[in-house]
Amino acid sequence: MARQSNGVSAISRVVRVLDTFSFEAPFLSLSEISERAGIPMSSAHRIVSELVEHGLLERMPDRSYRVGNRLWEMGSRTPGALGLREIALPFLHAIQSRVRQHTQLLVRSGLDVLVIERLSSRDAVVNASIVGGRIPLQHSSSGIVLLAHADDDLLDRVLERGLAPITASSLSTPEQLREAVAAARRSGFAVSEGWIFEESRGIAVPIRGSQEVVVGTVSVVVPNDHSPVDDLVRLLRLAADGISEALLRSYLPPGHPHARAGGVYRQLVSSSDRSMEYFEHLLEDAPPQER
Repeated sequence: MARQSNGVSAISRVVRVLDTFSFEAPFLSLSEISERAGIPMSSAHRIVSELVEHGLLERMPDRSYRVGNRLWEMGSRTPGALGLREIALPFLHAIQSRVRQHTQLLVRSGLDVLVIERLSSRDAVVNASIVGGRIPLQHSSSGIVLLAHADDDLLDRVLERGLAPITASSLSTPEQLREAVAAARRSGFAVSEGWIFEESRGIAVPIRGSQEVVVGTVSVVVPNDHSPVDDLVRLLRLAADGISEALLRSYLPPGHPHARAGGVYRQLVSSSDRSMEYFEHLLEDAPPQER
């Protein structure tokens, strides 16, 4: 891999440039990109020009830049987060029809949870999560669930970074965090009462993939009224079990009696039965060179 004179690879510089964009700053000038990425203006200009050429960045009429749609298109081809979202979406809608607050699907990304889907009612309690946004693990019920099913060194890394409590109800000491993680490990769910907003609480359960590995969580954000959570936990577990079963079926060998229809598309698409049957035979009818 080609490296610059300072030892930073070309790919690392491209990632730095793309990482400069955020929800708070979706449009950036070249000088802002250069400053945020810590890259000289000449290098930033060259990288940005190439990214624009390939559609990964788009230049706006005011000469600012934004992330290009092609980046989203490329990300949509992975069976990772977006494939999980496709499979989980019908179950999320079923939860939301009952809860009528916020229903979320999250995965871990480093020391944070990454929101890959959120359904919300207009009159629901405050919840500032954004699809594609991150929340530190220690601030959410989903983060506690993920910590409960991770190696101990992940918890140590979270503590090393610092808890940075948001409200008076947030976890503020290492002992509180360890206790919350241990409780989630015992019960199989986590509740965060007022950790981000005092009026809101999150409830989360794990989603499991092959070999019982936890691949994400499904959660709700509801009023923090201290009412029993048993019914909500049962609802979430029912959905998580359905998502887990669908995930496993999507990875079974083609032709297996329990495999999901859809052929090579079944890990990326969750559609009507007839649509999945169409996908199943799509490549069978294609010329050999296109398979």
